[in-house]
Amino acid sequence: MRTTTGINSRVAIEREANVGIVWIDNPPVNALNTEVRAGLWSAVESLRQDVGIEAIVLACRGRTFVAGADIGEFALPAKEPTLPVVIAALEAIGKPTIAVIHGTAFGGGLELTLGCDYRIATPDARLGLPEVRLGFIPGAGGTVRLPYLIGGLAALPMVVTGQPISSDEALALGLVDAIAAADTLVEDAIAFIRRVLVGGGKPCPVRERREQIGKTDPTLFEQEAALLTSRSGSLVAASAGVEALRNAIALPFDEALNIERETFETLKASEQSKALRHVFFAERAAAKVEGVDHDVPVRPVESVGIVGGGTMGTGIAMAFANAGLPVVLLDLNAAALAQARARLDQNYQASVTRGSLTEAQKRERLDRISLSVTYDALSTCDLVIEAAFEDMDVKKEIFSKLDRIAKPGAILATNTSYLDVNEIASATERPGDVAGAHFFSPANVMKLMEIVRGARTAPDVLMTLVELGRKIGKVPVVVGVCRGFVGNRMLAARGAESMNLLLEGASPQEVDKAFTSFGWPMGPFEMQDLAGLDISWRNRKALGQTLPLADDLCELGRFGQKTGRGYYLYEAGSRVPKPDPELATLIETKSKDMGIARRRIDPEEIIERTLYPMINEGVRILKEGIASRSSDIDLIWIHGYGFPVAKGGPMFWAETEGMSKIVVGLRHWHKKTGRDIFRPAS
Repeated sequence: MRTTTGINSRVAIEREANVGIVWIDNPPVNALNTEVRAGLWSAVESLRQDVGIEAIVLACRGRTFVAGADIGEFALPAKEPTLPVVIAALEAIGKPTIAVIHGTAFGGGLELTLGCDYRIATPDARLGLPEVRLGFIPGAGGTVRLPYLIGGLAALPMVVTGQPISSDEALALGLVDAIAAADTLVEDAIAFIRRVLVGGGKPCPVRERREQIGKTDPTLFEQEAALLTSRSGSLVAASAGVEALRNAIALPFDEALNIERETFETLKASEQSKALRHVFFAERAAAKVEGVDHDVPVRPVESVGIVGGGTMGTGIAMAFANAGLPVVLLDLNAAALAQARARLDQNYQASVTRGSLTEAQKRERLDRISLSVTYDALSTCDLVIEAAFEDMDVKKEIFSKLDRIAKPGAILATNTSYLDVNEIASATERPGDVAGAHFFSPANVMKLMEIVRGARTAPDVLMTLVELGRKIGKVPVVVGVCRGFVGNRMLAARGAESMNLLLEGASPQEVDKAFTSFGWPMGPFEMQDLAGLDISWRNRKALGQTLPLADDLCELGRFGQKTGRGYYLYEAGSRVPKPDPELATLIETKSKDMGIARRRIDPEEIIERTLYPMINEGVRILKEGIASRSSDIDLIWIHGYGFPVAKGGPMFWAETEGMSKIVVGLRHWHKKTGRDIFRPAS
């Protein structure tokens, strides 16, 4: 018979004969806040002194094991007992211990399991150290005990990338000792630890196991470390994680542990970590839609239709098929549909070649996508997304047809990048079912999903799209209706000034270099060449707008990579941008014709003149209510346009720099140029 003793409101001890079970119960994810840590320390001390207890099982109530620390406490002074103190007490208890893992064991949760002698997990459990994504390294022994258990080489990707591993992978590495079904997990853990007692019953703390770390090949370790850090962008924590693992390999346990903690504290206080934690909380806040109750029931979505078999349409189809949803891809042009099928096969085959998919998985995903040339095929879909040509008349005609064919209650969404969702909805008799679902190219890769709330969009439609976006691995952000919504409206301000920089003396390479030095993956001109200059050109023409130089390039057929020339020159079959002397001559001629004196422009001016107008437009967007939160704007730019995540997004970066500094800069450039994009919004 089991007896239970409450330690505090979050931790309890259950005794079954000679085994003590420590239960953590801190919903929703059993975060290691101060109360949990205090309860754990007291429970460990109680069981250490209990002569009737010979072994300890560590388990969690609810849907998951400990999913990490309480990030909300990071900005507060640390309270005792700290997690390293709790783990040290657990490790030194002098009795065999086993951690019972279901759901996720992330960050401090995984570190807590490493304080136990053994680990048992469910088949679907995931384990990881995602701290690098918050700008710091593990601070409770993760970079020391993990390589002791699985070796330095195997620990590298977990520490440097933050990517979790499955329980099967963990078993193969030796990170867990057994896998058991969820419904018998605790009983199996008790049986496991009792077998240990029968076999002698001595603890085997991880800190005393140096066999695997001693096998780490230094050459392979450094090669893999160089590769992983090169892919980490500007994350300081990635390099720090490598150094912490080097210390674990080379230094005594306690010395490596102390250095890890010092590094953790230093990085936690860094501007980069503050920015990354801002993004962490921003993603959670974005799920809360202003003016909509969180408990609004969502509509069931079990099948999806896509209208338009182009690059965007096929990418959206892949995003849903990858998440296990059946998709109908419609294009009235049979030849275009054949190209779509070829594009789908090519994209999935690339994943097979890279090793991220098997042939069987490729076939399974392709089989989820059916092709059609008739609208009737969409009649049973729960959601239909239009991804056709960016033309209002075309889109209204499509929605008029969907209104007649789609079943009652089906959500009708447009992937428009710029156009008025309310006008599109007016083509139907059910505007409450209509919203924007703006994906970013390539849609199967890019994480952002701008959900556009029309004037009459129903609350359950919004919440369904938010939930569905998260299900398919996107970061959904709800925005209001205006030209270009949030992202493209701000992009227009940056694009116009980028063009002025070229006319005044900067080269595309100089502008792009300033951006990549700032932390962007690519600069604006390389990005435009990738996307295609003709897309924004068509939008400008539809509005009767012009953009000097950009329009000239389009009239010459210089659309970017697709034509081999744009702001750069591309050799046949290559995507590597090269300077084009012909473009340099064209720009100089245009400057002369416009009476613009050319001069040298430094990187600081480039950043000011391109980012300040973006931020200014972001402030206007907030004042107009197009975005609910400045953090929503940050997410849009990080996940849709490549703004460096380590800087927290444009609005967070502006606050870090100081809004007063931004306003002074805007006034300076407004006085100098007279352009409205520099007129301070407030």
